[in-house]
Amino acid sequence: MMKQGVLTGLLALSAAVADQRPNLVFLMTDDQASWTLGCYGNPDVQTPNIDQLSRDGMRFDHHYDTTAICMASRATVMTGLYEYKTGCNFKHGNLVSGSWKKSYPVLLRDAGFRTAFAGKFGFHVNEAPEAKKGAMPEEDFDVWAGGPGQTSYATEKNPALKKYVEEYPHSTLAYGAFGSDFIKESAAAGTPFCLSISFKASHRPVKPDPRFDDVYKGKCFSKPANFGRGHGEHFSKQSRQGRQYPRFEEWHYHDNYDEVMAKYNQQVYGVDVAVGMIRAALKECGADKNTVIIYTSDNGFLCGSHGYGSKVLPYEESSRVPMIVYDPRHPNSGKGLCSFALTGNVDFAPTMLNLAGVPVPASMDGSNLMKLYDNPEAEIHNALPLINVWGPKEAQSLAVVTKTHKYIYWYYGGEGFEPAEELYRIDKDRLELTNLAQQPEQKAVLEKMRKQYDGQLGRWQDQAVEYNRYDPFGVLFDRAQPWSKKAPLVKDF
Repeated sequence: MMKQGVLTGLLALSAAVADQRPNLVFLMTDDQASWTLGCYGNPDVQTPNIDQLSRDGMRFDHHYDTTAICMASRATVMTGLYEYKTGCNFKHGNLVSGSWKKSYPVLLRDAGFRTAFAGKFGFHVNEAPEAKKGAMPEEDFDVWAGGPGQTSYATEKNPALKKYVEEYPHSTLAYGAFGSDFIKESAAAGTPFCLSISFKASHRPVKPDPRFDDVYKGKCFSKPANFGRGHGEHFSKQSRQGRQYPRFEEWHYHDNYDEVMAKYNQQVYGVDVAVGMIRAALKECGADKNTVIIYTSDNGFLCGSHGYGSKVLPYEESSRVPMIVYDPRHPNSGKGLCSFALTGNVDFAPTMLNLAGVPVPASMDGSNLMKLYDNPEAEIHNALPLINVWGPKEAQSLAVVTKTHKYIYWYYGGEGFEPAEELYRIDKDRLELTNLAQQPEQKAVLEKMRKQYDGQLGRWQDQAVEYNRYDPFGVLFDRAQPWSKKAPLVKDF
C-alpha cells in the first residue's frame, strides 16, 4: 500500500500540473455580422479591442454557424453537435439532459475548472424528450448570471447582476464587469477557470448603451456591393417567404440605412468596450499569459444585403460570422495571422476540451481549432452543413459549404413553387451575386457539390434524433424523392 506521505505528494504534484492548464474565456455576441469589425475589413467602424485581439491571436475568415438562429446555434456551440443531433431549436424542442451532460461546461467543471456563465443562455434542458417543461442548468455552473429567453439590455432585470446596476445600467458593460470579477476571483483561488459570456448585443430590440451615443453620431456607412433587392433577384422564390424578406423594409434598411447601422454598430461598440474590460482584468491578476480567448457570434445578420434583413437563411451574411482565437502561450500569437480554413460552431466544444486536456466525446461533430493555430494553412473540414428547419416550410433548406463553393437545396415544391438549387463560387464570389446552378459549363461542379450535399444528408438520415420532428427532413431534403412523397410530411410544419 502506498504510504500516506507519498500519496499526498503525488496529489499535490497532480494539482500543480492541473493548475498549469490554460484558463478559457468564450465570448459570443448575438446577431453580429463579420462586417461590423475593423479586423474584418470595415473602415467605418471602431472596434479597437477586438481588432487588437485579432492582431494578438488568429482571425478565421471562413467560419460558419451551421444553423443561423440563436437557440439551435447555442446548443451546437455547447455540445459540438449538429442541430439534427441536438434536436434543439424553436418549434422543435429543448436539449435533452444526456446531451447536456456531454457539453463543454459540464465536462470542464467535472475536470476541475471553475465555471461561470453570463447572458443569454438560449435554450432549456429536458430530462427526456417527452418532458413537457425544461429548466436552465444553473446548478451546473459555479457562478451563474444567465437569463431565460432573449434576456434584457437592462441590467436591473438580471438579479445576478444587481451589484452592477448603478455603474453599468446597460447589460453589455455589466457582463464585462461580471466577467472581470469572476476572472479575479478565480485567479486568486488558483483554480483554472472557464468563463462563458453570451452578450445580448447586437440583437433587437435596438437599445445601444446611451453612453456611446456620440461614437457614430451623424456617421455615413458604406453599403455592401450586394445591397438591395436588385442583388437578390437570382435567389429562390422560397427564400422570400420568411420574415427575412419583408424586414429589409420593415427595419428601414432601404430608406434609413445610416441611422439603422449606426445603432447596430453602437451595440457592437459596447461589446468591444466589454472585451477591453475583460482583457484588462486578465492582465491585472496575472492570468493574461495563460488564458485562451475565443470570440464569435451565434449567427450573422443580413443588414440589407440582397434586399433581406435578419438571419436564418444560408447566405454568407447570415451564416458566416466572425471568429477569433488568442492563445498567449503559442509561438504563432502576435503575428496577426489569418486562417481561411473552413470552420464551424461545432468546433468550439472539442477545441476547449482539447485545450483543457479533457477527452472529447466521440459523438462530437467538430474538430480542434488549435490544429489551425499551429498551421494556418491546414484544413479540418472538407464540408459543413448549413441547416434551416425553422420558420415557414417554404423557406426551409439544407445547404453544404466547402472551402470554395456553396450549394443550397430548397425542397419545397407545393403550389406555386418548384424545388430549387443555388450554387455559388464563394472563394471568387463571396457576395453571392451569381447563381451558377443553371450554367451548363458548371455542370461538373454542380454534380460534385450535389454529392457533397448527399453525403451531409446521409449523415442526417443516419444520425438524427428520433424526436422533436427531425426524422421527416431525411425525406424532405432528399433530392431524389418526388414532391408527392414529401407533401404529406409538411402538413405539421
